Amino acid sequence: MKDSLKFITWPAIAGLLAALLILDRWVVPGASTPPQGSAVSSYAAAVEDASPSVVNIYTAKRIVERAPLLDRRSALVLAPSRSVRERIERSLGSGVIMTTAGHILTNHHVIAGADAIQVLLHDGRTANAVVVGSDIATDLAVLQIDLPGLNPISTGNSNRLQVGDVVLAIGNPLGFGHTVSQGIVSALGRWGLQPNAAYEDYIQTDASVHQGNSGGALIDARGQLMGINTLIYTSGGGSEGSTGIGISLAIPINMAEFVMHDLIEYGEVIRGWLGVSVDPLLPVEGNNQALLVMDVAQNSPAMRAGLAQGDVITHINGETILDGRQTMHQIAQLRPGDTIAISIRRDQQSLELRAVVGIQGQTSPVR
Repeated sequence: MKDSLKFITWPAIAGLLAALLILDRWVVPGASTPPQGSAVSSYAAAVEDASPSVVNIYTAKRIVERAPLLDRRSALVLAPSRSVRERIERSLGSGVIMTTAGHILTNHHVIAGADAIQVLLHDGRTANAVVVGSDIATDLAVLQIDLPGLNPISTGNSNRLQVGDVVLAIGNPLGFGHTVSQGIVSALGRWGLQPNAAYEDYIQTDASVHQGNSGGALIDARGQLMGINTLIYTSGGGSEGSTGIGISLAIPINMAEFVMHDLIEYGEVIRGWLGVSVDPLLPVEGNNQALLVMDVAQNSPAMRAGLAQGDVITHINGETILDGRQTMHQIAQLRPGDTIAISIRRDQQSLELRAVVGIQGQTSPVR
């Protein structure tokens, strides 16, 4: 009897242990490690991490106007001071706290011409802000406030963004206060959208963005800053108005941080300069993209290096040119005095030139 119980009991126990192991390993998912490929049901953690770093910006501008001619004549008779009228123009936007020292990244157009700038934090505190610097060429500006206990945002690497990635826009649309909207990356590298922005490399998303979102945060699903919301396109075909059509544009954080550091350090953005105008040449017969030199500025680094009109630039610092516009942006982020290797084709010959990067003219408003 004991022997028969032994044979019956041990297989039963072994089977029970195996069943528990299978349930634990394959059937019951762990709370901290959801199965790969499962859909995310909430981005609350990402929003909670990033929201304390996003601020509302309110500006006031003093506008002085001369009275109409007929009113001016009567005003001069009754009271000379009435021939000039004053009014206060108010506007709003968003910004992102970048440092514990109170530096806030926003758009140039949000604070351009403002006589007073007030910042409202997520925790309800307010502070007056001063302009550290502003860069028209990228439509970026840096403000600074003096408050303790600030929460700088965690920044990501915008070069790793891919079309289809989930992104979240946080800002102050239409003065509603902190608002979050969700979308995906629709396209990368958009440009040619603002007349004064010489360095455009926008992230296009379909996140719902409205007036007042400008300068706010575009974060990824982990709460890391990927861009600064800047433009929307509307049903009227322009970038003004409040009726969006699912086309929102943000400045990549990699570019924004470069601009911010220069504005804090120097009060302006110092960009590398070669002094050459180029047009892209599309790949032909398996060759990579190249740049055709259209013009070379007098006494420029390009001229001193030996570049001439008609040369075809094939490589920069040994790397093939994949995107001519991006290559020019990379040169702009070099420092004056840096040496750059330029590979060219001229009259069926390959030549190697070296240029010392110069300094480009100032594109930041004088403070």
